[in-house]
Amino acid sequence: MTNGTIIQFGTSRFLQAHADLMLSEAREAGQPVGAVHVVETTGSPASRARIEAFKAGQPYPVRIRGLVDGRPVDVERRVSGVVDGLSARADIARLRDLFVGEATFVLSNTGDRGFDCPENPVPSLEAWTSFPELLTALLHARFSAGAGGLTILPCELVEKNGARLQAVVDQLARQGGLGEDFIAWLARDCIWVNSLVDRIVSAPIEPIGAIAEPYALWAIEQRSGLIPPAIHPDIQIVDDLGFIERRKLFLLNLGHTLLAEQWRSLGRPAGETVGEIIADPAIRAALESIMVEEVIPAFADHGEDVSGYWRTCLDRFGNPFLDHRIADIAQNHAAKIDRRAGGFVRWARQAQPGRAFPKLEAVFPELACAS
Repeated sequence: MTNGTIIQFGTSRFLQAHADLMLSEAREAGQPVGAVHVVETTGSPASRARIEAFKAGQPYPVRIRGLVDGRPVDVERRVSGVVDGLSARADIARLRDLFVGEATFVLSNTGDRGFDCPENPVPSLEAWTSFPELLTALLHARFSAGAGGLTILPCELVEKNGARLQAVVDQLARQGGLGEDFIAWLARDCIWVNSLVDRIVSAPIEPIGAIAEPYALWAIEQRSGLIPPAIHPDIQIVDDLGFIERRKLFLLNLGHTLLAEQWRSLGRPAGETVGEIIADPAIRAALESIMVEEVIPAFADHGEDVSGYWRTCLDRFGNPFLDHRIADIAQNHAAKIDRRAGGFVRWARQAQPGRAFPKLEAVFPELACAS
């Protein structure tokens, strides 16, 4: 007896090497994790090809390559439990029946703009053109059949992604005239979960599968009535997702931006990677000095956790198997400085007005005015 079927919207390599791998490992450990049915919504040739491979229901490879505690890791794992692939257009009747009759969890990773809707949305199974319209129509079909609510776990990199998706579906239900009872059911019976996901997936394995780094995180914000789809070391149920978001933004992402600034200001090689620049002792020492002396102490209540996370970041930066080009990180550099470095200073000075960050401000002088 499993804890229910999982409907996954999105065929991405990321989900294959992230949530699907975690669910597979939990299942292999004896947990009653339900089968995963993967749904493509774009109609692109690449998505359709992956769906055809998923239909075979066979295990696929995920190769884990990187550093753990400074030591190289290079292992292959097999992901099982993905039993079917569906096209949301060609297989809509089968998808409806599955969603209404068997589903317990909904996962999604539909891209950076996956929650966008057209100017004149139509939340129906016949006329949808976006993921939120399709989800609204499927939820309405489930409600109309008298079925219970679902746990909805979006994995899109959108702040408060569960609340954001709930608001979009609520608006579509109102615009579509789907009724106050349905709108009340969405809020009362469905559990909309905020989450944050993190793992670098560096390359595909054809037709399905991926190469990924060892580090992985699926942080899920606690909600009343929430039962997670699995228990796994990389799945964390947290009371405050804001802390997890700040930790990632102000250590991992800010670390990347500091490296990009060094790369730009010193005129380093155009094709240099994160692994290559962090191998420079002077640059690594300067980065660690800022993080250890100015950034980590601002997380006073979580010092040990943040210090451990920073050590993991250094492993991720030094991954010898990953060609993460600094030139890619340096795109939209000014906006990233404001969000990552400026955001850190503004956040830290809310708790301690006037706090100084001389080393960080030496790299980014404009931060002296941040408050």
